[in-house]
Amino acid sequence: MKTWAGKAGEDHIAELLEKRGYRIVARNFHSRYGEIDIIAKNGPYIAFVEVKTRAQNSLVSPFEAITPQKQRKIVATAKVFLKKNPTNLQPRFDAAAVYVRGSEIVGEDYLENVFFS
Repeated sequence: MKTWAGKAGEDHIAELLEKRGYRIVARNFHSRYGEIDIIAKNGPYIAFVEVKTRAQNSLVSPFEAITPQKQRKIVATAKVFLKKNPTNLQPRFDAAAVYVRGSEIVGEDYLENVFFS
């Protein structure tokens, strides 16, 4: 079950991506390996996006929570998605960090192509 902050962070990034011209094709896609928060198309790419939301002054970066083990699960889940939804688009793995203060989103960072399959 997602926390308020986790859901709000994912919603925030989905809106940001749409404003940047991405088309969201799936959210919270599950496989037996795990979950991908957002899957979006943009130009020649299909982006598999992991979103991490943390308090603004957290001692640990949200990106640090995307461990090598988590990356393997995302890649395995992306392969399941692509098998069910074939495409000629180039897969890309992106990460987003959303920062909150109380119940307010105060910022975000978005990194493209942060790890490879």
